[in-house]
Amino acid sequence: MSDQHYYELYRRSCIGVSLMDALDDMISKGRLTPQLAIKVLCNFDRGIAEVLASKVKANLSFKGHLDTYRFCDDVWTFLVTDVTFKFPQKDKPTVSTRKVKIVSCNSKKPGEQ
Repeated sequence: MSDQHYYELYRRSCIGVSLMDALDDMISKGRLTPQLAIKVLCNFDRGIAEVLASKVKANLSFKGHLDTYRFCDDVWTFLVTDVTFKFPQKDKPTVSTRKVKIVSCNSKKPGEQ
């Protein structure tokens, strides 16, 4: 396994939370060590990042009002209000919501431009 660090963002997704619950349950029952659980989570972080980068080709556009933005440790965070999402497919409806948080991380490996 490489020393590459992957963001832990997707651990808060539904599948990430389910994975952590399952790992916690296995640790509490003595079926798994905490060290092995951490390795599983690191593999999850790597796997989800690689699959999203290589397999997902979807796109959409959105319009809203930028409420707040931050840049810290190579991570941009945008809070956008009154957002409307528009899909390029004509048969897809537009979707609106009151508030969206967008987190954008650097996907390049160190040394890449």
